[in-house]
Amino acid sequence: MCSYLLGHDALAEDIGERLSLSARAGVRVRLLLDAYGAFRSDSALLVRLRAAGVDVALFRPLSLRYRDGPRNLRNHRKLCIADGCVLWAGGRNLAAEYFNGSPQRPAWIDLSFDLDGATAAAAASQFEADWAIVRGAGGGVPAGIHRIAAVPAPAVAAGSPTQFLPSGPDQAEDTYRAVLLAGCFRATRRILAITPYFVPDEGLLTALRLAVRRGVAVELVLPRHSNHALADFARNRALRELAQLGTSIRLLPQMVHAKAIVFDADLALVGSANLDPRSLLLNHEAMTVFYGQVEIDWLATWIDALAVTGQGYRNQQPSLLRDLGEGLVLTLAFQL
Repeated sequence: MCSYLLGHDALAEDIGERLSLSARAGVRVRLLLDAYGAFRSDSALLVRLRAAGVDVALFRPLSLRYRDGPRNLRNHRKLCIADGCVLWAGGRNLAAEYFNGSPQRPAWIDLSFDLDGATAAAAASQFEADWAIVRGAGGGVPAGIHRIAAVPAPAVAAGSPTQFLPSGPDQAEDTYRAVLLAGCFRATRRILAITPYFVPDEGLLTALRLAVRRGVAVELVLPRHSNHALADFARNRALRELAQLGTSIRLLPQMVHAKAIVFDADLALVGSANLDPRSLLLNHEAMTVFYGQVEIDWLATWIDALAVTGQGYRNQQPSLLRDLGEGLVLTLAFQL
């Protein structure tokens, strides 16, 4: 299992108990958490997991010194792989708000999926590469992100509807961002996206602007208020510009954590990456590309059904103070 975080709640306890039972039954269980996200974890639960035989590792602990990059290169992938051939992935972290919520806080809207075959095998290979970063040479000291060979996504086999698409500092190229830009430039009818955080870099914003100008229907579905106030503040400059061009922007009353984008009726991407500079250029992310018509149609219908429950974005000119504030926050966009 790979997750950005393991919560400090009843759901995390339940997951921990199931992992411990598997480990005691002789199954090799490995849990990879991002070191920054693990600040939210219950340290006592991690101790119990290790005592039960679960191998728990933290990705790039902040306390260690690195010669191969800054400490803020985070692992944001969400993967659960069974026997190297069954994959559960998507946008959910291992905490209650992503699944069943609580009486005080309803669960967030999120999106996960499971599949098997070549895509699951590619995800398993990526997990091994991530694990090697943590458990590589040096007695557990991270081996360095540039010393691990990139795991190439396999070619799509005949009849296969999916393809694993990792991105991040461990890849030869910014693969997810490249697919996003190519999709924007190639789209002829529709671009439909749902994301919790929308802070596009200049390249992605330009690609979306050009798509709108040539008649592509660009639709964005976002939470009215996400769990990151700075990201909500920083997104407004891009939203105003796109709204002026005719982009449909729907703001949902509840928190949305799903990350998906559909291009025409031919291509869809679902996974862990947000539409912001951190996910596009800094984080280790994992997306899955869907080519099957059934999956793409289902995803578009699901996003459309959510969109009608939201309100349209009101495009208002900012005050001078707000405009200056947005510009200041955008200079820190990599940290959002």
